[in-house]
Amino acid sequence: MKFLSTLIVSLTLFIAPLSIAAQSKVAHINTQQLISEMPEVIAAQGELKKLEEQYAKEMENSVKEFQTKAQNYQGDAQNQTDLINQQRQVELQEMQQRIQEFRETAAQELQKRSADMMRPLYDKARVAIEKVAAAQGFDYVLDSSPGGSVIMASGKDLMADVKTDLGF
Repeated sequence: MKFLSTLIVSLTLFIAPLSIAAQSKVAHINTQQLISEMPEVIAAQGELKKLEEQYAKEMENSVKEFQTKAQNYQGDAQNQTDLINQQRQVELQEMQQRIQEFRETAAQELQKRSADMMRPLYDKARVAIEKVAAAQGFDYVLDSSPGGSVIMASGKDLMADVKTDLGF
């Protein structure tokens, strides 16, 4: 009986370290926070904001021009022939259409520029996360961003190490 209990204790002590060693090392990082704090992302967002302000200014100027013409045409409509008033109405409709097209094109251009600028930065962050995780021996890194797939977030947070690797 003593031999059996010694054998069980010995097996338990032998198997326990094996099961611990077989577990995967898991870390987590908030990728949204990391990306939002990258200097390159902050610079890209500033550039996009300038472009957005430029488009907004152009749009505002076009709308003001449209409103001025519409008021002038409306005030002068009684002094003009029906043909001229119809031509002016067509001109105003074309202006409205151009303004709407500009609005849509500007939105599409902003979205495209944002994607073109941010894609390499997302890739850079991903590569840095993979590099730091591999160097520290982690098998899995979970995204602890809101909406990310987090099973456990009490493991090592790689934020400080990845920021150091990226140089900020």
